[in-house]
Amino acid sequence: MADSVITINSLKKTFGSRQVLTGVDLDVPAGAMVGLVGTNGSGKSTLIKCLLGLLRKTSGTVNLFGEDSWNLSASAKSRLGYVPQTVRLYPWMKVKHIVAYTSSFYEDWDEEWTATLLDRWELPLEHRIGPLSPGQLQKLALVLALGYRPELLILDEPVASLDPVARRGFLRSLLELCQENEHTILFSTHITSDLERVASHLAILKEGQIALFDELDNVKDQVKRFRIKAASSLPADFTIPGALRCAVDGKQAVAAVTRVDDQLVSELKRQWQADVVVEDLNLEEIFLEYHHV
Repeated sequence: MADSVITINSLKKTFGSRQVLTGVDLDVPAGAMVGLVGTNGSGKSTLIKCLLGLLRKTSGTVNLFGEDSWNLSASAKSRLGYVPQTVRLYPWMKVKHIVAYTSSFYEDWDEEWTATLLDRWELPLEHRIGPLSPGQLQKLALVLALGYRPELLILDEPVASLDPVARRGFLRSLLELCQENEHTILFSTHITSDLERVASHLAILKEGQIALFDELDNVKDQVKRFRIKAASSLPADFTIPGALRCAVDGKQAVAAVTRVDDQLVSELKRQWQADVVVEDLNLEEIFLEYHHV
């Protein structure tokens, strides 16, 4: 397995009496593109800020590149890119000036790659930043984060202000960045269709903890919906090993199961003399099942 770029153990974060993160464990290998999903208020932004050292953790350990995130060295910071959910840049500067200013801090700034992104996203170099639309501002922040091809890129709702065409262009750029498998990306989003296009791994944050972290293909292979029709009425407490939920209605039941195999299906058929239909789920349906929606 590739070396871990992000290592989080038992991370807790409280604000006064309110617990937001209650024990996060996460180990992200180099080269992974991780989609972080959770309901509004689940703590995604708090987790990202603790990861970056922008918020001090209450307890636990958080490491980037093997260093404590609260005390990252200048060398580690130079390998890290970040785009926050709300972008704030100098409003009096022109687009071309903020690009030149930012690039001056990085020895490995890629001028050609930056020019490609600016052109692809149709950013007006001569315009001042202040009057830019939210979508243009977000595109510009992405250019500034991608321009030096960081080893680790962390994005908090990076496409929230982008239209569908711009989102596709952004996702294309992420794929290009990861082509050589040398870059690691963690991005939070609520647009599950985007994750299905580009993510290699999925992390679900629920009740202050990581409820699921696995390769996306494994998740889609394992998490399924069962539709069961038994020969006689099923008990009210009917359940299935590994079920996220199970709804019973007389002889029928619908269940979402996290680990599916032929033996489990055969056992259900034998024990309840039942017909069992196994349905594939898309990523949005998997997310909803984890939250019992």
